[in-house]
Amino acid sequence: MPSKRLSVVVTRRLPDDVETRLSELFDVKLRDDDTPMTRGELLDAMQSADVLVPTLTDTIDAGLIGQAGDRLKLIANYGAGIDHIDVDTARTRGILVSNTPGVVTEDTADMVMALMLGVTRRIPEGLATMQEGAWNGWAPTAYLGHRIGGKRLGILGMGRIGQAVARRARAFGMQVHYHNRRRLRQETETALEATYWESLDQMLARMDVVSINCPHTPATFHLMNARRLALMKPSAVIVNTSRGEVIDENALVRRLRGGELAGAGLDVYERGTDTNPELRSLPNVVLLPHMGSATREGRLEMGEKVIINVKTFADGHRPPDQVLPSML
Repeated sequence: MPSKRLSVVVTRRLPDDVETRLSELFDVKLRDDDTPMTRGELLDAMQSADVLVPTLTDTIDAGLIGQAGDRLKLIANYGAGIDHIDVDTARTRGILVSNTPGVVTEDTADMVMALMLGVTRRIPEGLATMQEGAWNGWAPTAYLGHRIGGKRLGILGMGRIGQAVARRARAFGMQVHYHNRRRLRQETETALEATYWESLDQMLARMDVVSINCPHTPATFHLMNARRLALMKPSAVIVNTSRGEVIDENALVRRLRGGELAGAGLDVYERGTDTNPELRSLPNVVLLPHMGSATREGRLEMGEKVIINVKTFADGHRPPDQVLPSML
């Protein structure tokens, strides 16, 4: 399929450099504003385009894929996560799916540490005091938090991001522990100085900080449910930059409100932008608007991967970042 005839629809505004390069290579329909497409607009795009470039805000389910036009042959996701795309249904329709793995690893790991420090060192409270002009000077007992050096960090999900978090945590002097579907190779485990726990329950009961770095799948939905949250020490902190659905948010609120958890740092939420108002009212919670991958460098690299995937497909080859059944 000649690239000059390839029709590409982009569902959200992307960085200017990415949109410009896409326009140079393909027949591209760009978004005029930065609002998510409606379901009807997504359907129109999927019935008219050769390639759809969605983002995590677009739910590409079996219903939409089932109504896609015969031209649609590639869904080139702008992002690493693909839980918003029904990959199995796409495969049965002969539609390839690609993503942008590895790009946000370092940025997200940085944000894990930022949230960890934000909660344990009470940084938002200090910022609020300064912004309100209410600081009356240093005091020995003011804004006392906790150091993270020497603390046990339990990482739930030891993929690229989990390992990047482990490297940073070791630099801060933390003891690294992890639970994963599969144990890491011995050389990787040794390099990270990480302790493996086959039992998630046993790990949770011993950690000072827990970092959620696993994807959202049917198996991980509410993996951190009320029972598992109750296993954590009252002095422990939980951080989530992965997927909000992994934590039972209502159960988390109850434990935070009751003083049964010391704090939480969240960049993702169970119901997307519909954040629990009780979370916003708790002083021991740091909330961010899904900023884990929000660096200029990262977003440009994501765009470059999308372009490579689409261009490779246009040249008659399989995209290098095609999502395969073995990855699901």
